[in-house]
Amino acid sequence: MKRKEIIFGLLLAALVALFLSPFASPWPDGLERVAEDKGFLQKAEEVKPVVSSPLPDYVFPGLKNEKVATSLAGVLGTLAMFGVGYGVARLLKKRS
Repeated sequence: MKRKEIIFGLLLAALVALFLSPFASPWPDGLERVAEDKGFLQKAEEVKPVVSSPLPDYVFPGLKNEKVATSLAGVLGTLAMFGVGYGVARLLKKRS
């Protein structure tokens, strides 16, 4: 894949994250919903996580607008996952 295509794909993914993530559902996902229905969500919230989230619930210090915070979290998540994927691809390519 050419560098230009990779950059275009990354920009497209970042734009999608920027403009569509504010429309994400505010309702709990399936796993969280089952935990609520079965009554063990409280237990899970009491356990200290092994790795804490850098942006829990898409809250940014100093940002009061929820939609802007969600957009920013979407873009940062897209860039972070691209970086991880790119790094793994580079490692695997060097070994081949």
